[in-house]
Formats: sequence, structure tokens, C-alpha cells
Amino acid sequence: MTNEEIKDFIDNAIGENRVMLFLKGTPQQPACGFSARTAGTLNALDVKYAALDVLPDPRIREELTSLSGWPTIPQLFVDGELIGGADIVAEMYETGELAEKLGAEQPAEPEAAVAQTTPERKAPPMQLENRLD
Repeated sequence: MTNEEIKDFIDNAIGENRVMLFLKGTPQQPACGFSARTAGTLNALDVKYAALDVLPDPRIREELTSLSGWPTIPQLFVDGELIGGADIVAEMYETGELAEKLGAEQPAEPEAAVAQTTPERKAPPMQLENRLD
């Protein structure tokens, strides 16, 4: 794939999925703690989301960063809007703002819920096929 095709793929993924997570690894097997925490947060809220591993091709990360203007991974998009990375997602989760934005119910004990769902989840979320190889 060309860089332009990768950029178009990323742009389409953001546009076609209400909740889109770009991470290192997969939600079931995250390749870094930040990705594990962000996927765990979404899992704790029990929302469906699409996910794309940025590790198979360095151009995925380059084009994503170029498109979003955000330098780090993971990156969470909701309704086409960049929410941010792991720290922002965690902060929004703790305040209940993320649950509200996603139309989800906030767990009674947010910190315990994330810890219980990271890094594995019995029922995996919807995932994008990685067609960038």
C-alpha cells in the first residue's frame, strides 16, 4: 500500500466506526501498558469499538500521527473526534465524562473495573481487519 492509501484507510476507519482505537497490539493482547489501560477502560464501559494495531507497518503510525496531530499511541476517536491518549482517556473515565460521551453506564468502582478487564476480556470487542499488511 502507498502512504496515501494507508492515510485513506485510517481516515475511513475513523469515519466508519463510532468508537475507534488505534493501539500497539490488540485489545486482547496489547503490546504496551498504555494500550492495555485504554482498551481496559473501554472494556470496563462495555462499549463496542473497532481497533487497529499500529505495529505491523511503521507507516500506519506515521500517517495516523500526521492525520491526528497527536504524537503518541494509543489514540481514541469517538464520532470522528480525537479524544486523546491513555492519560486523557483514564482521566475522562475517572470523572465519568467518557461514559457520558459514549452513552455507557459508569461502573460503581471505576478503578477496580479497569483492573479486572485489563489486558484480557472474555468477549472481545469488534475489531477491524488489519488490511495494511
